Amino acid sequence: MKIGMIGLGKMGLNLSLNMLDHDIEVNGYDPYISDEKKETYNKITFKESIKDLINSLEKPRIIWVMVPSGDITESVLTNLSKLLSKDDIVIEGGNSNFNVTLKRAKRFKQQQIYYYDVGTSGGVYGARNGACFMIGGDKEMFPTIEPIFEAIATKDGYAYLGNSGAGHFVKMIHNGIEYGMMQAIGEGFAVLEASDFDLDFDKVSKVWANGSIIEGLLMRVTEAAFKKDPKLESIEGIIDDSGEGKWTIEEALNLEVGIPVISTALFTRYKSRDKSLFGEKIVAAMRNEFGGHKVYKK
Repeated sequence: MKIGMIGLGKMGLNLSLNMLDHDIEVNGYDPYISDEKKETYNKITFKESIKDLINSLEKPRIIWVMVPSGDITESVLTNLSKLLSKDDIVIEGGNSNFNVTLKRAKRFKQQQIYYYDVGTSGGVYGARNGACFMIGGDKEMFPTIEPIFEAIATKDGYAYLGNSGAGHFVKMIHNGIEYGMMQAIGEGFAVLEASDFDLDFDKVSKVWANGSIIEGLLMRVTEAAFKKDPKLESIEGIIDDSGEGKWTIEEALNLEVGIPVISTALFTRYKSRDKSLFGEKIVAAMRNEFGGHKVYKK
């Protein structure tokens, strides 16, 4: 089997190497990849354009798109829609909003091109050694691409979940859950750090990562972080977000489902980036005005 990979960043490159390990040939395209990387990863056949990539494949051509979500993904998929033909297959493995995915699926279906939305989890390590895949799209054609997922997924780590949009929808909820779990771990360690005990957080995270109810990948990466920096003194507590937590909350509002933990986790990320603390200033000013409570001057 041979596929075309568009996007050879950390995830796309490691997925490609994983495929090569399982005798899946990979032709790749990424306008930003360096000549040094091309030389290092020379088992991938690099192409100079998307058109060259498509022309290098036999029908039905399978193209895996692994680029940042948003305008870049839209641009690549629009380009593919002009260059591919009937019965070709597009796999989109990024974090796209499922509502956008539904529109893309309709567009490709009109051209009789098969389009699969694939939520991908497991990080860079998983991409290289066995990832987790949540797959939506046409059920009848899925057996054609299933061998790819059988080869590169971790054990029991992939599933066809339903019609177009299902893969990205499930991945969106997965990421919302991830927000809440990470926030709980962070808050727990904040209480440990504030206590009178002189705790070794590397040891705490290690024991929690082995046999406890809260063991798992997030605890293992927490342990890895404390091994590098025992008190995390080298980093700021500023947290970015991918947008998927916001999408999860928006969908929960549409469905009238309460998700207070995920909502709080997202708002905490927003607050971590608030340098002015204007809301807190308002509260301090009100307390001073009605009760004469102390305010801290700059």
